[in-house]
Amino acid sequence: MNFPDIELLGMRLASCGSEDLLEHLFASLGRGEGGWLVTANLDIVRRAALDPHARGLYGAADLRVADGMPLVWASQLMGRPLPERVAGSTLTGEIARRAAREGRSLFLLGGAEGAAQGARAALERAHPELRVLGTASPFVANPPTPSDLEELREAIGEEAPDILFVGMGSPKQEEVIAALRPLYPQAWMIGVGITFSFLAGQVERAPAWMQRTGTEWVHRMVQEPDRLVRRYLIDDLPFAAVLFADALRQRLLRRR
Repeated sequence: MNFPDIELLGMRLASCGSEDLLEHLFASLGRGEGGWLVTANLDIVRRAALDPHARGLYGAADLRVADGMPLVWASQLMGRPLPERVAGSTLTGEIARRAAREGRSLFLLGGAEGAAQGARAALERAHPELRVLGTASPFVANPPTPSDLEELREAIGEEAPDILFVGMGSPKQEEVIAALRPLYPQAWMIGVGITFSFLAGQVERAPAWMQRTGTEWVHRMVQEPDRLVRRYLIDDLPFAAVLFADALRQRLLRRR
C-alpha cells in the first residue's frame, strides 16, 4: 500500500491512521516482507531538519508517521491535514493485539533495567496467546559497534521475530535498527522510545486528555525535568514556531 504523504521541513510523513497502518504492516508480513517504521515526534523532525546524518537516518525508513500533535497541527496549517496522531506507545499495544490474533511473534529490545521484561509480562497478560520470543537490554554504543551487533544477534537468537520493538530513544534506536535491518529483512522494526517503561509501570503515561490535546510533553517534563526541560523548552518549542511558519508558507505558495 502506498500512502499519500506530506513533507514537513524535509521529512516525508505518511498520511494514514492507525488502522490503515496496521493493515499495511500485517499484510506485508503475510507476503514475507518486513520494513522499518519511524513514529516521528517534533524532536525527531527537528533533528532531521538540523542534522544531515539524522535526516539520512530517518529517511532510510520505509515509513514515517506523525507521533506528535504539533506535526498534526502543522499539517492542518499547511492545508493537508493528517488523519490523526499515530502514537508509538499506543501503536505498540495495538500491534501486540493483532500479532496475538494472527500468530505473529515479537521481540523487545532495549529499555531501562527491567522495562522490557515488565513490558513483556504486561503484554502477555493482556494477550495470552501472544508469542514474545524474548527480551534483551544490552549496552549498545551509538552507533553500534560490530561487537554490539554480534551481541544483539545472539540475544535475538536463531528464530527471527516478525516484529522487533527497539526502545532505546532516538536517534540511538534508529542507528540500531539501521544496523539490524539487513539481518532480518522479513521483520518489521519499530523504535518505541520509552514505551517499555510505560507498559511495565515504571513510568506513568500522561492522561488520555493530555495525549489528545498535545500537552503530554508537560507531563513527561515534570517527571524528568533534568533530562527534558532543555529539550522541550529550549530546543523543541522554538522549533515548533519554525515548523508552523513553514507550514503556513507552503499553504500560501500553493494558493499562488
